[in-house]
Amino acid sequence: MFNTKTVLALAISSVCGLAHGADNLIISEYVEGSSNNKAIELYNPTAGAIDLSQYQLRFYFNGSTNVGTTIALTGSLAAGATYVVADNDSSADILAVTNQQSSASFFNGDDAIELTYQNQVIDSLGQVGVDPGAEWGSGDLSTQDNTLRRNPDLLIADPISTDAVSFSTWLGFAKDDVSDLGKFSAGTPTDPVDPPPSSLVCGEEATAIHALQGAGASSPLNGQTLVVEAVVVSNQEAGLKGIFVQMADNEADSDPQTSEGVFVYTGTAPTAYVAGDRIRLKAKVTEYQGLTELTTLSDHKLCATGQTLPTAALVTLPVNSSDDFEPFEGMRVRFSQDLVVNEVYNLGRYGEISLGSQRHFIGTQVAAPGADALAVSAANQRDSILLDDGLTAQNPDPVQFPAPGLSASNTVRVGDKATSLTGVMHYGFNLYRIMPIETVNFVAENPRPVAPTLVEGGNLKVASFNVLNYFNGDGQGAGFPTARGANTLSEFERQKAKIVSAMVGISADVFGLMEIENDGFGANSAIADLVAGLNAAVGEARYAYIAPTGMNAIGTDAITVGLIYRSDKVTPQGAARILSSANSPLDSDQQPLFDDSKNRPMLTQAFSVNGSEEGVVVAVNHLKSKGSECAGEPDLNDGQGNCNITRTRAATAAGQWISEQYPDQGVLLIGDLNAYAKEDPLTALGNAGFSELFAKLEKPNPYSYVFSAESGQLDHALANAALVDKVVDVTQWHINTDEPRVLDYNEEFKTPAQIQDLFASDAYRSSDHDPVVISLLLEAEKVAPVASFTQVVNGAAVQLTSTSTDSDGQIVSAEWSFGDNTVAVGEVVTHSYSQSGEYLVTLTVTDNDGLTHSTSQMVTVVAGNVKQPPVAQIQRINLWLVDMFISTSYDTDGVIKQHKWTFDNGTRANGQVVLRLARRGQHTVELTVKDNDKLTDTTTLTYR
Repeated sequence: MFNTKTVLALAISSVCGLAHGADNLIISEYVEGSSNNKAIELYNPTAGAIDLSQYQLRFYFNGSTNVGTTIALTGSLAAGATYVVADNDSSADILAVTNQQSSASFFNGDDAIELTYQNQVIDSLGQVGVDPGAEWGSGDLSTQDNTLRRNPDLLIADPISTDAVSFSTWLGFAKDDVSDLGKFSAGTPTDPVDPPPSSLVCGEEATAIHALQGAGASSPLNGQTLVVEAVVVSNQEAGLKGIFVQMADNEADSDPQTSEGVFVYTGTAPTAYVAGDRIRLKAKVTEYQGLTELTTLSDHKLCATGQTLPTAALVTLPVNSSDDFEPFEGMRVRFSQDLVVNEVYNLGRYGEISLGSQRHFIGTQVAAPGADALAVSAANQRDSILLDDGLTAQNPDPVQFPAPGLSASNTVRVGDKATSLTGVMHYGFNLYRIMPIETVNFVAENPRPVAPTLVEGGNLKVASFNVLNYFNGDGQGAGFPTARGANTLSEFERQKAKIVSAMVGISADVFGLMEIENDGFGANSAIADLVAGLNAAVGEARYAYIAPTGMNAIGTDAITVGLIYRSDKVTPQGAARILSSANSPLDSDQQPLFDDSKNRPMLTQAFSVNGSEEGVVVAVNHLKSKGSECAGEPDLNDGQGNCNITRTRAATAAGQWISEQYPDQGVLLIGDLNAYAKEDPLTALGNAGFSELFAKLEKPNPYSYVFSAESGQLDHALANAALVDKVVDVTQWHINTDEPRVLDYNEEFKTPAQIQDLFASDAYRSSDHDPVVISLLLEAEKVAPVASFTQVVNGAAVQLTSTSTDSDGQIVSAEWSFGDNTVAVGEVVTHSYSQSGEYLVTLTVTDNDGLTHSTSQMVTVVAGNVKQPPVAQIQRINLWLVDMFISTSYDTDGVIKQHKWTFDNGTRANGQVVLRLARRGQHTVELTVKDNDKLTDTTTLTYR
C-alpha cells in the first residue's frame, strides 16, 4: 500500500501546480562541486524552441523564504537542446559548455533552487523555507558535493518548491563529474517489438494483488519481484506510462481494507494491452511517492482477451478521512452520487477538475476565523476527489473535458455536475485522483449567465470590477511585454476585447476598477485606452474617467484602482480624494493605519445624478493579497492568510477616514478587499457603520473568486448608514471565476489551433474575479405629511374633520385619539364624551411613503347640552316624464336651514323640492341637510 496520507494532502491545491511529465523547460542537471563549481543545466523537452526571456533561476539561501539570487535567462533554446547556467568562477570544463555565466551568489548544498516562468514555479530542487543543515539526501543522491542528473525515463518536473525533497527522478554522480553537462537527452519510447518467448505460464500459482497491497500503510512485499495474473482495467500508457490491473471478482478476498488493483509501470516499452485482457506479468513491488506500484517489468504474457471487467467498487463522498480511499487504490470505482465541479483552474494546464458532493465554500466565507473556519476547510477536503485526464504532459491539446474537447463555446464550469463517474482510483503528487475509463458526462447545472440579474427599481448602477492586470504597453501598440498582463500586442487586443465585452454587459453608470496599470491619466494611459475601447463599443463618447488633480499616478504599485463613469448619467462633484499613508488616521502609537506600501491607496469620488441633487460617494479599494509577504505578519493558520493585520488596519482606516471626509453623505465602498465575508477586515468595516450588502439583503452563497477548489467573496460592496436604505439590489455576475483559466486571452502554452478555438471576444474569463453590481435608488428625500384638523363641538359631542396635507404624495390613513382612552379612524369622525371637561385630541396621519405626523388640540365639551343633528329623508314621486324629489327631512331641536342635492350625473341643486327629467336605468341621488346649529346629515336614495 502507499504511505500514510492525511487529509492535509488533499489541501494541496492544484493551483500550486502538480508535477507532471515535462512539457516545459526542466532542470536536467545540478552540479554542486568543489570551490565555485556550481552549474544548472536546463533541458527543452518540447517540440519547439523556447524563448527564455520569461524564465528565471532563483536561489534561496539557508532556509529563507526570500529569494537570495535571481538570474534572468536570455536567448532561445531549441527543441531537445540544453542550456547551462554557471558561476563565472567555475572550472574551465564547466565554462566550456556554459551558455550563461553569472557573478551572483550561487547555491550550496543546503540552498533551494526554483525555475520559474512568468514568476510561476515550474521546477525546483530542495525545499524553500527549510534549512536541512548541510544537504538534502545522502550519498551520491544528495545536494552537497555531487552531480545530480534527471533520470531520462522519469522526466517529471517538481513545481512545488515547498514540499519535501524527493530524489526518485534523479540519478547521483560523483563530485565534479561534469562529463554529461550540456549533453542531456530524454528517453524516448521505442517502437514495440516482438518480445522473446515468455517463461510465464498462465493459470499457475501467482501472488494475489490484495496480498502485495496488504492492509497496512505500505506493501508488506515491498522490494520483492513477484508474478501477478489479473485483468487489465485501463491502459494509461499514453500518459502515465503504465496499465492498471485488478483481480477478477471471484479472485478477490473478503478484507475491505486491501485493494484488489495495482498500477504497473511499463515506461518506454508499452505493452498495448487493453481493458478486458487477462495478463500474467513479473515485476517488482515499489513504493513511489506514496503509491504502491509494480515496476521493472521483466516479463509479461497475454492469457485471454475479452474478459469481464471486475465490478466497480462503490465510493461515496464525503469520506471520514483520506485514508478511506486507500482500499480502492488501483481499482475500478464508481461514485454513488453526482459530483459537483469545485475547480477548473488547471483544466487547461494539467487536465484536472476538482469534484465534491456539493459546492465548497472557503472556511472564512461562512465561519469565524480559527477553529470554525478550519473545520469547514477540513470537511471540504474530506469531500474532494480530483478528476485527472490521465496525461502527464502539461497543456494538452485537445483538453479532454468536457467531451469532445474544451473550447470557448464548450466549457465546464464550477457548479456543473459530473454524473455516474467511473474510473480507476489513483494516487499521485499528494492527491487522490480518478483516472476516467469512459467518457465523463457533465451536466451544465451552472450555465453561463447572459447578463447580471438585478431587481427593478433602481436609477443608478455601480460596479466593482478587477480587470486583471490591464496593461496597454506604451499606449501606441508597442512596449510589450510590460511588468504585468499581456506579453504581446496580440494578447493585449484579446484581453481588451474581453474586458470591454464584460463592461458593456454590466452597463454600469459608475465602474470602480482594480488592477489597472498605474501609468497616469494621459492619452496613452491604460485607463484612457480602456475608456476609448468602451466608448467605441457603445458607439458614442458615453464614458469618462476620473483623473485626480495634480497626480500622474495613484500610489507606487504597478497596479492601481480607478473610476470610470457615464457622463450622461452622473457628474463628479468636487475633486477626487485619496486615502494613503500620508493622510491616514493614526493608531495609538501615532502610526498610519493605512499602509500604501502594501495596500493600493483608496480612491473616492462624489457623484450626483444628472438632473437631480441626489448623489453617492464611491470609494474604490484593493487591499493587500493573502499570498503576499508582510513583515511580522505570518499566516496564523486561522484561515485568513498572510497580511491580515495590514488589511484590517486598512479597513479600520477607511471607515474612520470616510466618516471624517463625508460625514453626511451616502458612501458605497467597493473593491477587492482580499478578505472573505467573516474575516477581520469586514468586521472592522461593520464596526465603522458599513453594511455588507450581500449579507444585508440576505443573498444566498455569494462568491466572486475560487481558490483551491473553494468559493468565496474577495470582492465586496458595503454601504454606510446614509446610503444603505437606498440600495435596491446587489449581485455578482459569474462570468470569470467559474471558468477554466485557459479560456482567457493568453496565447502561451497553446497550439495555434487552441489560440483560435479557446478564445472568444466575449465576457467569459475576461478576468479571474467576478464583477459585483449594485443598484441604487437615489431620489429626493421623502417629505412627511402635515397633520391638521377642525372641530365642531355640540354639547358633549364633537365632530372632527382632518384638513391634513402631503406635499409629495397622499394621505392614506387618519387615526384619532380622543383623550378619554378611546380611538377612531377616518377623515371625518364624531365622538360623544360622557363627562364635561377638556380633552386632548390627537390626530396621526400616514402617507403613501409610510411617513407620519401628529398634531393635537384641546376640546371643551359640556355634558347634557347636546344639540341633535337633523335627519335627512328623501321622497321620490314619478310624474311620467318628470321625477319629483321632496326632502322630508326633520330636526328635533331646531329647523333645517339648507337642502343640498347631488345627482349621479354630476348635477347639483338646492331646495326642499327638486324636479328632474326621468331617466332609464338605476340611479342615485344624495341629499345633505344642515340645521340652525350647523349640524348635518346625509342620505342617499337609489331608484329606477
